[in-house]
Amino acid sequence: MVRRVMGWLVAVGMTLMMTTVAGAGEREVAGVSFPEQKEIAGHTLKLNGVALRKALMVVKVFAGGLYLEQPTQDAATAIESEQVKHFHLHYLTSKATAKKLREGFIEAVTEANPPELVEAHQAQINQYAGWLDKDMQPGDISESIYEPGVGLTLFINGEKKGTIPGAGFAQLYMRYNLGEKADARLRKGYLGL
Repeated sequence: MVRRVMGWLVAVGMTLMMTTVAGAGEREVAGVSFPEQKEIAGHTLKLNGVALRKALMVVKVFAGGLYLEQPTQDAATAIESEQVKHFHLHYLTSKATAKKLREGFIEAVTEANPPELVEAHQAQINQYAGWLDKDMQPGDISESIYEPGVGLTLFINGEKKGTIPGAGFAQLYMRYNLGEKADARLRKGYLGL
């Protein structure tokens, strides 16, 4: 009898250990799992941080993860460094309409950046906003990938919307997510603070 109980306890313990190890390579926010690393553009990126975007404090808009080749908690390094960077957004609501996404992006990127940079990149801001042309549904995915020497590319549900070349707009985009005037909860989450 003791042997059976001991055998059962060992089996349960092994199962729990395997479950813990399998889940150890991910972080979860709002029921969305983000792997600790991803292969992007031929590079291994590590999960820098995760965040939850809410509207009106109650509507969960998206769960997001920031991946970097060289993780950092320093916003300036994340914004300005020349490395592959990847934002992965998993939408949680049907209230994120194309109109709200476009208008919200333009407003937030304008507020988060110095006026002279906004003016210099206004055409690119409008171009990127124009790619936000889909009403998002729960489970939809938006991905922004920066590659040095290429630029910032937007994908929605795996469909490439376009690439804005160079580092200038990409830094504007990163500042909109991580700069001092970015949404404080998102900034803190993405930087792993």
